Amino acid sequence: MAFESYVLVCGGTACVSGGGDSVVEEFKKELAAVGLSEKVQIVVTGCLGFCEQGPIVKILPQGTFYAQVKSSDVKEIVSEHLVKGRVIQRLCYDPAQATQLVAEANIPFYQKQHRVVLRNCGVIDPEKIEDYIARDGYKAIEKVLFEMTPEQVVDEMLKSGLRGRGGAGFPTGMKWKFAMQLPKGQ
Repeated sequence: MAFESYVLVCGGTACVSGGGDSVVEEFKKELAAVGLSEKVQIVVTGCLGFCEQGPIVKILPQGTFYAQVKSSDVKEIVSEHLVKGRVIQRLCYDPAQATQLVAEANIPFYQKQHRVVLRNCGVIDPEKIEDYIARDGYKAIEKVLFEMTPEQVVDEMLKSGLRGRGGAGFPTGMKWKFAMQLPKGQ
């Protein structure tokens, strides 16, 4: 089923503790009330990283970024934004500049960020493996399992510069190299 719009609600700890779960429930109720349940999909995302502005709601495909959304704001978002196509300026990150700062990419907090690990956050439903696979999830493990030798995998880890998260930050590639050099069965 193809949806016309997607309502992404941050499911990170700060957003949930700020009432994000009730925002989701209110969206379900309001979308059903206006007959949009089949046209608008609600997706609870992973953390969107701007915790002080939560709960955060993004509306796609426009990319409109609403901050500090309360369940009491949902009826207005549905009736004004999703039904009539009007951005609700008072809920934008900076209401005084809502016409320029509607999308996440235009918010100074995000402009210098280049997400690697979290690049799909806010784009896919983290509870649906199909969403991850559709965005090329598991391509790296597929390559490792079917195209690379163990030595090539260790070389890749050494080149990556990845370090352990313990206090010493020991290079992961070195750890893997030492482990590979041990006699089998030890």
